[in-house]
Amino acid sequence: MKNYLQATLLSLVYLSLAAVTVSCVESSQPPPQVICGTRVDPDITRRLTVSGSDYHELDRVARAAAISAPCTLLSGKDPVLRLHFWWADGPADLRYMAAEAGSVSHVTGARKINAPYEAFVGTDGALAAVPCKSRQGDHFALTLQLPQANPKDDSHRKDIETFIRAYFPATVKTLGCA
Repeated sequence: MKNYLQATLLSLVYLSLAAVTVSCVESSQPPPQVICGTRVDPDITRRLTVSGSDYHELDRVARAAAISAPCTLLSGKDPVLRLHFWWADGPADLRYMAAEAGSVSHVTGARKINAPYEAFVGTDGALAAVPCKSRQGDHFALTLQLPQANPKDDSHRKDIETFIRAYFPATVKTLGCA
């Protein structure tokens, strides 16, 4: 009888663990294919985010009006990607913006990358800018921040660069200044 109870209890423990494992796997979903109005490969985005579910956006960007505004991708209540769209007269000083202590554009360890537009990539985000005629000026800039990234961890710099190289030109095309 004692062995039967132990075997039954052990079976229940294994079934409970299996159910928890399955529910954790099922609750994770791939990142969306469109982030803040721009199509991007979810595999590229996945490299920047922890496993998530219930993805949704807080998007205040009005592309047609060219008004600078943020757009945040959340997983549940947690921000995973913060993007800020900027329109201005004159070029943005990305090096200054990256070093700025503010919460809108700061990027740790920003380094200039070779691209057909001005861009800097750091350990927790990136910045990019290009001439772009609009109602609000003649330049467009985009900042990317990863709130869950460890600014001291340099291992995701290449993934951040891959994302900005895909996302920024695709965004510029949606603005009509490609």
